[in-house]
Amino acid sequence: MIAFDVQLQQGRFLLDVQWQSQARCLGICGPSGSGKSTLLEALAGWRTPRRLSLRLDAFSVPSAEIPPERRELGYVPQDGLLWPHLCVRENLALGCANPELAQRTVAVLGIEALLERMPEQLSGGERQRVSLARAIARQPRALLLDEPLGALDAGLRRRILPYLARVGEEFRIPTLFVSHDPAEVLALCDEVVLFEAGRIVRGGPPAVVLREQDSGLGAFENIFHGEVVQADEGTALLSLAEGGQVSVAARGIQIGERVLFSIRSDEILVALERPTSISARNVLPALVIAVVEDGTAGVRVDARLNEGRGALLSAVLSAAAVRELGLSAGAELFLIFKANSCRLFTSQP
Repeated sequence: MIAFDVQLQQGRFLLDVQWQSQARCLGICGPSGSGKSTLLEALAGWRTPRRLSLRLDAFSVPSAEIPPERRELGYVPQDGLLWPHLCVRENLALGCANPELAQRTVAVLGIEALLERMPEQLSGGERQRVSLARAIARQPRALLLDEPLGALDAGLRRRILPYLARVGEEFRIPTLFVSHDPAEVLALCDEVVLFEAGRIVRGGPPAVVLREQDSGLGAFENIFHGEVVQADEGTALLSLAEGGQVSVAARGIQIGERVLFSIRSDEILVALERPTSISARNVLPALVIAVVEDGTAGVRVDARLNEGRGALLSAVLSAAAVRELGLSAGAELFLIFKANSCRLFTSQP
């Protein structure tokens, strides 16, 4: 369980937020200046709020009077904050609570080859992996991740995301994850809250909240966890965690491997009847859950696979196409997209 209650006055800005969640990883989204980073800094002890409490299962930080070193929290900011005069091995050793845990963290994050390097010799992605490893090695009660991928370019973020997903699966540490990127939240978080002007305005499952809320976070991208059940001729068949199967273009992955992949909402076609003699590998029967006007991208059609019980995908169509097809909630249709349109999140260069 993650539960917090924080009130902090910073000049004319007032942060006043309360939330309780059973999520292991709670995403925190919202526009710049809405209070996301301020919340993490208050929880970590970098700022002194008027009111503060944090509960993590049986552990609690009951007030702002508890000094930062006694809060047992791992904090990873956007810039990593490694000690520049110490090599990676020495950075990890600082405050290490469990050497065996540190060794396992090094393996999970794939930084064995970096241990003797100095911080100035690391790339941005390597620096963030080392910062995360250092936080985990201290055996924290929770991780506070403040846009840890924010300074990286899009390609590098996609390569680092699988490492973060691996950390969640391997260590199961309660995590508060601040991000501007819906793709990161969909890939990593069990629940998300949306901040606006120091308040929480919405919360719930990321796949629902980020579709429905006009949060200014950018174009929507469908993101899924899947397990490889078949792999041949440059194509892999994935069984989705939420239900359904999808073919993706992929090489070098093995049956049983768990992967992340995405498909943009504007790359999905819709048909009322199953097409024949078509090159697209994915022709998926689905049930329309909602048809929503989107002021910037036409009309969003949300549909679930497996007769409405499986994974939720969104396609963006023109208003004319929606009208001509007669789409509404409850309609049966086929979602069509190429295996090559699916993008795998991979830790490989």
